[in-house]
Amino acid sequence: MRDHVTKGNGARSRDTWRLWITLALTSTYMIAEVIGGLWAGSLALLADAGHMLSDAGAVALALFAIWISRRPPTPQRTFGYYRVEILAALVHGAVLVAIAGYVVIAAVGRLRDPVDVHGVTVMAVAAGGLAMNVLGLLVLRGACAHSLNIRGVWLHVLSDALGSVGVLVSGTLILAFGWNIADPVASIFIAGLVLASAWKLLKEVVAVLMEGAPGHIDVDEVRNAIMGAPGVAGVHDLHVWTITSGMESLSGHVVVDGSRSEQVLLRELQNRLRREFGIEHVTIQIERPDFHDTCGTC
Repeated sequence: MRDHVTKGNGARSRDTWRLWITLALTSTYMIAEVIGGLWAGSLALLADAGHMLSDAGAVALALFAIWISRRPPTPQRTFGYYRVEILAALVHGAVLVAIAGYVVIAAVGRLRDPVDVHGVTVMAVAAGGLAMNVLGLLVLRGACAHSLNIRGVWLHVLSDALGSVGVLVSGTLILAFGWNIADPVASIFIAGLVLASAWKLLKEVVAVLMEGAPGHIDVDEVRNAIMGAPGVAGVHDLHVWTITSGMESLSGHVVVDGSRSEQVLLRELQNRLRREFGIEHVTIQIERPDFHDTCGTC
């Protein structure tokens, strides 16, 4: 467990600089989009700026989560503060849903009563926003695979980049054909992207908080791997769950037939679970066939 924690802290340290760069990019261009949206009268630009505001908040929250997750375990919090990162991802998803709802309500009002929009300004600002988002995606790409916290930020930036594409399209239609209604339509498109990102993230977060088996680990395959070790007669009370992104745990009761040293068998099972499934934190109770648990299911 200690080696895994050390590796995890190293990865989090490498992730921090990516988040600081993304925060600087997002915050700077968010101000530009607010100014551009007010100047051009574009709801789509203002919606994109609001999304960028949530991006900045998500990055700040992710940085806070990484910082607090480094605090050592205590007698009351034996796993430390790793779950703070999962809670941060939950907040990311909730904020995305709230932003999408606001944008849809505002867009419906614009559909009923379209306003004049300055297409050139919309296109220029949206193009710059797209460039900033693409750069942010590249910066975060190396970290989002191993952290739900970082992935939540990455999804924010991705949906914002796609939203910028929608704003560019609406600006083109306004400039070419005078279709001011394209602005609220693009806003609804952005809201749909935001909701899709939020749904995927929230599903993963809820799975972790409910201590479900990690999506990439088949518990039946884990059971078969344990049963396949010489000297194992049975497995029961097997549980696999995620503490935080990239930190999976397992506990279970293994019945042995007495043909091998229990210490050797335990070491083999730990190595097999680490090698085949990436499970570093393994807790196994070795039992003889005649062992009876008087506690039952307590």
